[in-house]
Amino acid sequence: MGGLSTLRYVDATEVSRVLPAIDPVAAVRRMLELHARGETVLPAEAYLPWQAEDGAPCRSLSMPGLIRGGVDVAGTKIINASPANLDRGLPRACGLIVLFDLATARPRCLLDGTQISALRTAAVSVCAVQQLAAATRVLALIGCGPLAAAHLRLMAAHLPDLAEVRLYDLAPARAQTLHAEAQNVGPAVTVTVAASVRQAVRDADVIVPATTTTEGYLPLAWLRPGAVVVNVSLDDVLPEVVLGADLVVVDDWGLVAADDRRLVGRMLRAGQVYGPDDEPPPGGAARRVDAELGQILIGAHPGRTAPEQVVLVNPFGMAIADLAVAAAVETAVGGVGGGQWLPLG
Repeated sequence: MGGLSTLRYVDATEVSRVLPAIDPVAAVRRMLELHARGETVLPAEAYLPWQAEDGAPCRSLSMPGLIRGGVDVAGTKIINASPANLDRGLPRACGLIVLFDLATARPRCLLDGTQISALRTAAVSVCAVQQLAAATRVLALIGCGPLAAAHLRLMAAHLPDLAEVRLYDLAPARAQTLHAEAQNVGPAVTVTVAASVRQAVRDADVIVPATTTTEGYLPLAWLRPGAVVVNVSLDDVLPEVVLGADLVVVDDWGLVAADDRRLVGRMLRAGQVYGPDDEPPPGGAARRVDAELGQILIGAHPGRTAPEQVVLVNPFGMAIADLAVAAAVETAVGGVGGGQWLPLG
């Protein structure tokens, strides 16, 4: 079955089944390179916030995108979340990804996006760490939900020098759960639960905050020379980390600049930072954001230039990363005749 009158649906079980057959890091790295070369289209996301009846914050993001350059995929990611879901026994976030037929613009594949979203975030982090880390022996994961679990699995598989992982979460049970799951990452990697954030990040080579906090807590003084911080959540690092890091990298400056909810976007509006290709604002006190990650991957920017430099990577999260991974999942599912075919009007 298949064709323009049907839509392939890939549920969470089938996504999970085929993930071992794809290489999300390679897919995301190729996307980042194409993005740096202008082979993508990345419109602004649509952000819809509301409060549940019990006052819990909810939000929905709709994020379209297009990748050319031989990948040739277009689609939309819809990702919804509420931090209160964790107390309900539900994942904080869940979503769907729709891939389009490029000739007719008709939807061709609908995929459960929850695992894909976490995996593409971790894949971007791996690409950043592989390119920018001075060392990768000690990894600190702050926040121990599904996003941290995806980082742990992918970094253990792609960082051959990784020897120690430190976990920390405000909810000790979540840290203990991830610690138990982490015992299969391999005998060469020691996984421990830290008693505090400071203990987790002390002398760590790579630090990945993956929390839901909207209040910063991570100061520059806690970072060892040469550390790389991949701030995949919202506001974990304090402004002094942005201002004091030797290298500040984003995934897409346009998305970061357009957002007024996250740290770097707020600092832009306060006149504290400006973009890689922007003129510095009057006064000379603002800090330039150095580059986009894709520019470093293709050699358009040198990236790290000394082993003692502290590097901050602040990815916004691009829908085209989800599309790159989703396209690889679609191909893998198609190769085994998987998915459910649904009628499409």
